Amino acid sequence: MSSSVMYSPSTAPSSSTPISSHSKLSKLCSFKQNNAKILSHSSLFGKSLTITTNDLHANQISRKKSTSVVRCSVSSPAIPAALLFDCDGVLVDTERDGHRVSFNDTFTERGLGVSWDVNLYGELLKIGGGKERMTAYFNQTGWPEKAPSGDAERKDFVASLHKQKTELFMALIEKKLLPLRPGVAKLIDQAFSKGVKVAVCSTSNEKAVSAIVSCLLGPERAKKIQIFAGDVVPKKKPDPAIYVLASTTLGVDPASCVVIEDSAIGLAAAKAAGMKCIVTKSGYTAEENFENADAVFDCIGDAPEERFDLDFCGSLVAKLYAS
Repeated sequence: MSSSVMYSPSTAPSSSTPISSHSKLSKLCSFKQNNAKILSHSSLFGKSLTITTNDLHANQISRKKSTSVVRCSVSSPAIPAALLFDCDGVLVDTERDGHRVSFNDTFTERGLGVSWDVNLYGELLKIGGGKERMTAYFNQTGWPEKAPSGDAERKDFVASLHKQKTELFMALIEKKLLPLRPGVAKLIDQAFSKGVKVAVCSTSNEKAVSAIVSCLLGPERAKKIQIFAGDVVPKKKPDPAIYVLASTTLGVDPASCVVIEDSAIGLAAAKAAGMKCIVTKSGYTAEENFENADAVFDCIGDAPEERFDLDFCGSLVAKLYAS
């Protein structure tokens, strides 16, 4: 049985009482922030906030332990001008069983004698971009015997490896062996219904990102989604360039954009671009530091286990929550 707390005008202190909405909420209940992090906000008076958690003890409401998940929704007239999604780990949890496998298959087909295990690939993900990832790895461990010696030739060699890897990865996507993460399609449809622009901003190859969007979200959604990916900017995340380019191209104020990311480098890029950022943790990123995020969840979630919706994104833009 789930426990919930409604924070609304009927439970809020009078305007003459010098107490913050956050402290009032703390008095109503205490909860472990397992699935979500609700950050401080300027005011909740006149709004309603529903919180349902995995570990909620509301002394004045219920003493029964919750078994459901977090769902946050704040009534607000504000909506974002744009939702900007990262791809890998946000739309699809692709890294371990998608990109890593495709890299290893490429290394095998080219006879390079290289294999990235699960833990090693997790470390390599701290480097944004597949070509950059391979280059850093080879620089540190030594280049394969079949690799050329000149810098320019090595750059071409890495590019050819990455092209082959992308083709193998796209084959996985086209076979629909990797599913969308919960709630992705729902949130995108909510955005479209309100006229909110949607884009995908990724360090991955543009063809791979396009394949994910087209094959898994479908052609009708895909034609409404703008993609910014790969080498469209000279510097990869955590540099904010890709998010700056997206807001400029879409013609929207960065402060009115909400980014959905899964990694610390993606979060850093979004915040450096002046945008709100919600983190939905993925397999490789669950233990990363997301202190600067505006909210943190384990996923977006579909009903009846929805974690957040478009209204919640709008509340961030309205500065009900402050990073």
